Amino acid sequence: MDPPSSSITFASSSSYLSNGSSPCSLPSGALAPPPPAAEGWASGGVEGASLARLSNNLERLLLDPDLDCSDADVDMADGGPPVPVHRCILAARSPFFYDLVRGTRRAGDGLLLSAAISGGGGGDGAGTGRPRYKMEELVPGARVGREAFLEFTRYLYTGRLRPAPHDVVSCADHACPHDSCPPAIRFAVELMYAAWTFKISDLVAVFQRRLLNFVDKTLAEDVLPILQVAFHCELSEVLNKCVQRIARSDLDSVSLDKELPPEVADEIKRIREKSPPDDGDPIIPDPVHEKRVRRIHRALDSDDVELVKLLLNESDITLDDANALHYAAAYCDSKVVSELLEMELASLNLKNRRGYTSLHLAAMRREPAIIMRLLGKGAVASQLTNDGRLASNICRRLTRLKDYNTKMEQGQESNKDRMCIEILEREMMRNPMIVEDSVTSPLLADDLQMKLAYLENRVSLARFFFPAEAKIAMHIAQADITPEVGGVSAASTSGKLKEVDLNETPVLQNKRLRSRADALMKTVELGRRYFPNCSQVLDKILEENMSDGFDVFHQQNGTPDEQKVKKMRLGELKEDVRKAYSKDTADNSVYSVLSSNSSSSPPQTATKK
Repeated sequence: MDPPSSSITFASSSSYLSNGSSPCSLPSGALAPPPPAAEGWASGGVEGASLARLSNNLERLLLDPDLDCSDADVDMADGGPPVPVHRCILAARSPFFYDLVRGTRRAGDGLLLSAAISGGGGGDGAGTGRPRYKMEELVPGARVGREAFLEFTRYLYTGRLRPAPHDVVSCADHACPHDSCPPAIRFAVELMYAAWTFKISDLVAVFQRRLLNFVDKTLAEDVLPILQVAFHCELSEVLNKCVQRIARSDLDSVSLDKELPPEVADEIKRIREKSPPDDGDPIIPDPVHEKRVRRIHRALDSDDVELVKLLLNESDITLDDANALHYAAAYCDSKVVSELLEMELASLNLKNRRGYTSLHLAAMRREPAIIMRLLGKGAVASQLTNDGRLASNICRRLTRLKDYNTKMEQGQESNKDRMCIEILEREMMRNPMIVEDSVTSPLLADDLQMKLAYLENRVSLARFFFPAEAKIAMHIAQADITPEVGGVSAASTSGKLKEVDLNETPVLQNKRLRSRADALMKTVELGRRYFPNCSQVLDKILEENMSDGFDVFHQQNGTPDEQKVKKMRLGELKEDVRKAYSKDTADNSVYSVLSSNSSSSPPQTATKK
C-alpha cells in the first residue's frame, strides 16, 4: 500500500498540485490555487454535484453527534475534551497520518515508533482503549490550538476552507478592523504548522499567501510569529519578506536575540549595518556598554538579583541604562520583577528606545502577577506608547474575542488574558490621568482617524439611547469639553461635518485628536464598567450598522418601503437595549454610581428625527 499524495484525492486533479509532492518539496513561493467551494463544484455538472454531496456527507462526521463513528482521539494542550478523528480519512489524506496509523512515522533519517498512542502496541490501537494522540507530540515545538486543528480536520474531510469563526480571529479591541490583529495571525500560523507537519501541500500554499499579506499590515512585534513559522516550515518567500520588514523596524537587538533563531537574528543585524532602520538617526553601539548590559540581562535570566547588585556596584551602569525592569517584565519570573522593584533603583515609567514602559511590555506578555506588581509600585496605566496605545489597548489587541467573552458565555472564571485587561482598566478608572500630550508617530494618523471614527460613532449611539447617563459619563471623562473631530463622526446626530482648521500644524492636530480619543475612550469604558449588558448590545449594533453609516437612525431618508424597514429595525434595537438596561439596573448599588448626580433615563423610545 502506497502512502497517499498530499493533494485532494476526490477532486479534479487539475485544480490542485498533481505531482503528489510533500510540502518539503514545494518550490519556494509556489502558490497552489485554493480548493473550490461547494457552489463551484455544483457548476461542474453531475460530477461537481457528486463531489459537493460527498464533501457535505463527510462534514457530517464532524458535526452530527448521531454519526459518531470516530476511532481515535487527539488531546489538545488547552486541557479540554479530546478531538475525535477517523484514522482512515486522516491516513487517506495525509502522508504523515498514513505513517502514524501504520504504527511508524519518519523523522529525519530515522524511524520513530508512535509514542503518542495510548496503551502502546504501535498504530493498531492495541493495549488499553482506542488510540489517543497528543497534539504537542504530533507537532513538537509549535502550538496548534483546538480551533485551528478543527478547521484543519474539516478541510481534510471536506476539501473546503470555510471562514474562520469571527471570535477566534478577532481581538477584544472593538476599534480594531481585525484584518491583521494578533489573533488572526496566530490562527493562520497554527494552521500553517499543521499543514506543514501533516504534509498538506495545498494548504501550505494557501496559508503562505495569507501570511505574506499580514507582514506589511501589522506591528513589527506581531511579525515575529510569522517569521518563526516561515523559518520552521522553510517558506523562503515569507521568511525573506519578514526579515526585510524587521530589519526596517525599530525592534531592538535584545528582542531579536530572544525571539528569533540565531542565524535569522544575525542576518537582520547584517542588513541593519548596511542600511539602518527607518526610525530616525541610528545609534552607534558602545561595545563596553553593551557588554555590561548583557551581563545584567544574563543575571536576570538566572534569577540572580544579587549578582545584578554586584554588577551595578562594579561599574557606572544603572538599571535604567540597561532597561533592566523592561527586560524582567518581558522575560523573567514575577519574583525577579518584585526583587528589582524592591531595590527602588529603576524608573517605573521610563520608556525604552521603542517608546514602551515596563508595564507596556508586561501587557504584551499578559502576565497578571507582573502587571499587578508594577501597578502596586506606582506604574501609570494611562501612559501611552509613542504610537498612542495604552497598556490595556495592547492587551485587548492580543486577546481573542472568544477568550475575552468566555466568562460571560460560560460562567467560568476569567482567563489570564481577560484578567490582565480588567486589572489595567480598573486602574485606569481609579487614576485616569493621561500623561502623554501628543501622538508622535505620523504613521499612526490613519489608525487614529479610524479609532476616532469608531469612538465618535460609539458615543453617539450611547447618547441616542441613554442621553442622561451618556452625558454624565462624558462629563466624568471630560469628553464634553474636547471638540468633536471634523469629518469623522458617521453617527453625528446633526449629520453635519465640523469645520476644520486648515492652518493647524500636524503637532497640534495630533494633540487635539489624541485628546479627543482619550476622552471618548474613557467615556466608552465607563459605560462598559457600569452598564456591561447595554455596552454589549451597543457594540453589536455598531458592528452591524457601521457599513450603513447608521442610516437606520435617520428615518426620513430613503423610499417609503425603506423607511418602514428602518422603523421596524429600530424598534427591534430598542427592545434589545431595553432588556439589557433592565439587567444592568437590577444592581442598584452599581447603577447608583452614575445615576446619583442625575435622574436616570430609560432607553429612548421615540423615533430619532
